[in-house]
Amino acid sequence: MDLKKRTAHLPKTKNGEARTMPLSSRAVATLENLPRNLDGRVFGTTYEGIHQAFVRACRRAGIADLRFHDLRHEATSRLFEKGFNPMEVSAITGHKTLQMLKRYTHLRAEDLAKRMG
Repeated sequence: MDLKKRTAHLPKTKNGEARTMPLSSRAVATLENLPRNLDGRVFGTTYEGIHQAFVRACRRAGIADLRFHDLRHEATSRLFEKGFNPMEVSAITGHKTLQMLKRYTHLRAEDLAKRMG
């Protein structure tokens, strides 16, 4: 992680290829406030620990049928709404093809109508 450059290097990704991704100013501020781990990891937990925390949070909030991975779909759509182009969004999300990026994008007709004027 290089907070000065606002980037995070991901040595292990879903597709098996390492990549460096940009961080928002809000993400950097959040990361700066986390306690430091001696082993270099940002979160001192496992995938299973994160998964269980997410399931508990959904249960407490009364949210049914939401998976952690659904957040990727939501974030991808919101990046397009902010005006990022497909190349920029794929650089942030790690999608390798436009076809796969399209599967993760769910734009709302009413939002598109507003942009059209």
